[in-house]
Amino acid sequence: MIPIADSPLAKEVPPDQRNKILHASIAIGSAHVLASDGQPCQFEKPQGFHVCLNLADSAEAERIFSTLADGGVVRFPIQQTFWAARFGMLVDQFGIPWMINCEKG
Repeated sequence: MIPIADSPLAKEVPPDQRNKILHASIAIGSAHVLASDGQPCQFEKPQGFHVCLNLADSAEAERIFSTLADGGVVRFPIQQTFWAARFGMLVDQFGIPWMINCEKG
């Protein structure tokens, strides 16, 4: 993770924005999700989508769901469904909607 303050852009950004994230990489198994903070003038409330993590391990699905739910809002508690060993929906503390799915199997 690289904050703006640790980049060559630091001098060009107002001091109150320097702790924002310029680049982050999150490893999920063998996949990587890249992210960054947006500028306040560019913020739009996330809507019309969910980020879905599809997992093979129920315990890992429970752990991730619990971590993302901390400070957020659970919309559908994680539980067994007719299609999944575990499935749940939530909005994390940053307003990002998630679906956690663990296949039966």
